[in-house]
Amino acid sequence: MKEHASQTSWEDLRKTLLDQSGSTQAIDRFDTIVARRRFLKQLGRAGMLAALGMFGAGADAARKGLFGRGFLPVAWAAERPSTFAKPDMLIHSEEPLNGEFPPHLLDASVTPTGRHFVRNNGLMPERARRSDAQGWTLTIDGEVRKALRLSLSDLEQFPSRSLKVVLECAGNGRAHFVPKVSGTPWDRGAVACSEWTGVRLRDVLKAAGLKPGANYLANYGEDPPHGAEPQFSRGIPLEKALDEHTLIAFKLNGRPLPPVHGFPARLIVPGWIGSSMQKWLNRIGVRDRVHDSEFMSGYSYRVPAHSIAPGSKPSENEMVVATSTLVKSLITSPKAETTFKAGEGWTARGHAWAGERKISKVMVSLDYGIHWTKARLTEPANKYAWYDWEVKLQLPRKGYYEIWARAFDNEGSAQPFVQPWNPKGYLGNVIHRVPIISV
Repeated sequence: MKEHASQTSWEDLRKTLLDQSGSTQAIDRFDTIVARRRFLKQLGRAGMLAALGMFGAGADAARKGLFGRGFLPVAWAAERPSTFAKPDMLIHSEEPLNGEFPPHLLDASVTPTGRHFVRNNGLMPERARRSDAQGWTLTIDGEVRKALRLSLSDLEQFPSRSLKVVLECAGNGRAHFVPKVSGTPWDRGAVACSEWTGVRLRDVLKAAGLKPGANYLANYGEDPPHGAEPQFSRGIPLEKALDEHTLIAFKLNGRPLPPVHGFPARLIVPGWIGSSMQKWLNRIGVRDRVHDSEFMSGYSYRVPAHSIAPGSKPSENEMVVATSTLVKSLITSPKAETTFKAGEGWTARGHAWAGERKISKVMVSLDYGIHWTKARLTEPANKYAWYDWEVKLQLPRKGYYEIWARAFDNEGSAQPFVQPWNPKGYLGNVIHRVPIISV
């Protein structure tokens, strides 16, 4: 590799390496090399010479014999990668890592791991970085008759099941709130429907034996807090914990959980916001009351109990814990700003989901909501997976158009045309609009 290679070239090489080798170790080494080269470039000449003082053979020998030939010290290549970002990901922050994908890259019925968004509140645990479960245990304590401490192999002794589940960040769509709200400005890509494999949480709780006062779970992970933030911890009601679809998952799309997705185990709480699905899980405390961590109180992952005026801030006692996601749809094809020929037919498609409810229909418009066409729905693979939809369309004459998609659930709710407002920008579900051109 030559030192003058551009950043784009590095990304192209990385994608090629991933496609051809499929080796995460190879990618890790590549990321480290790129990071080190960029670091040395940023040092400048004086800083470079100072850094070269570490070499026993001398700075001149290292400069000519090592870096002059395009090599790096082999010890550097053995270090952990500088980032766990995925190719084509739209990065919102690198530490903690948060990123999403544009809708046209989420077209698959089952989202590939490489296209699954990443949402972190804390930092990635060292155990996850190493993908080494040795020494890991999951503690079950609190309002139980017998506290448990389970290794990964202990956990795997329980009956397992696999489910395709929509996982969506509570803040997905935050960028569309008016007036703007603080927080990561997620567009529409902080959502995925992948296959999760694990054991029923209720089976594990049954093994511990619940006391009569058991009412709520307090869940904890190994992720260190970021900066001055408190330890990230959220909980779920016992009723949801005992649902047959709620899992302690240890596989994603048939493989052990990747580091950024919670290795070695995490919760999957289908139909509910992503923050309820604790990553890097290492403790479940059974409580006799609602969990009261800082991420369960105040305005954190809480929404107004009633509609409010945009820009207003209700008191804390008017806020309730966010649970189920809302009815929503996504246009995955065509890509924004695609050009079509007037009069020629083509197919638009996407996905729809509704948290604890079912999708009843998806309607699509090409004339700003004046006329609507009903899309064909494909039933989900299982409860809590998303529905696929498609509809044949054509543009009658040349000009600018927008595809609008609006989903309805089985209880009569529909996506709004204007996003209802709340102080933290949670549960965004305004209709999806994609611009296209006819020539």
